[in-house]
Amino acid sequence: MSIRSAEAIMAAMDPAKYEIARLFITKEGKWQPGPILPEPGANPGIDVVFPALHGTFGEDGTVQGLLELADLPYVGAGVMASSVSMDKETMKRLFRDRGLPVGDYAVLWRGKLEFENPFGYPVFVKPANLGSSVGISKALNAAQLRKAIDYAAEFDRKVIVERGITGREFECSVLGNQDARASLPCEVLPSKDFYDYEDKYLLNTARTVLPAALPPAQTGEIQRLAVASYDAVGCEGLARVDFLQDDATGKIYVNEINTLPGFTSISMYPKMWEATGVGFAELIDRLIELALERQAAKKATRYSI
Repeated sequence: MSIRSAEAIMAAMDPAKYEIARLFITKEGKWQPGPILPEPGANPGIDVVFPALHGTFGEDGTVQGLLELADLPYVGAGVMASSVSMDKETMKRLFRDRGLPVGDYAVLWRGKLEFENPFGYPVFVKPANLGSSVGISKALNAAQLRKAIDYAAEFDRKVIVERGITGREFECSVLGNQDARASLPCEVLPSKDFYDYEDKYLLNTARTVLPAALPPAQTGEIQRLAVASYDAVGCEGLARVDFLQDDATGKIYVNEINTLPGFTSISMYPKMWEATGVGFAELIDRLIELALERQAAKKATRYSI
């Protein structure tokens, strides 16, 4: 998925504006043709970095820390926002601290996975630090819950158990630094029991409604919550915020934030901006501008007396 996102980004970049240098990182962590060095001035010819890295080591603050040490401007959230947004428990705590609506959840650790379910069923079980719905299961009874917890613990030491919210799913794109704004939201209609990795990337049978069929007040509320979630974790550049609406009450909950959303041909982050009036090429230009603006602001910061 990272490669497909990178290919789409590069295809949208105007060759009259940009000279593209491709850096590929293998699953074993090898950089091809060579690594970015963690030292200012050690990477001549790189003006700005556009990470297209999904999951662990890509959107969890690790690569962002390397780019900070190299003093290179880069697209997307910084170290802190990337790290806390990747960890679903920390993210939810920050949302709650800002008074944002978050569903009930519990935290388990590998080696201490005993759990008495206080939520009833269904529940969702997730590794705390993975994206793209990897390792996520829906449990309808105690036997399924036990299996789901063990499965999630294969992918992370920390596991999240969430009360199932039956209802509609929405997404909303956010763009900007301290002046962030939200796109029109879309509704996701999974083809399976829930929107898992297979449904997102392999089956191509999930449907989306863009813009989401919502009353203006609810559209505005999702946009408000999206920007508030973005600000709560200190995000910059871009993010996609996901929501659940409870059928029983109509209440909208913030589900999670993704600081490096996909840029493939089926990815909703650029599609939502296109529906809002910002085309793909213009979006890429704006993201690079935001990276350079943040770097310029950083240069005004003192690091010693």
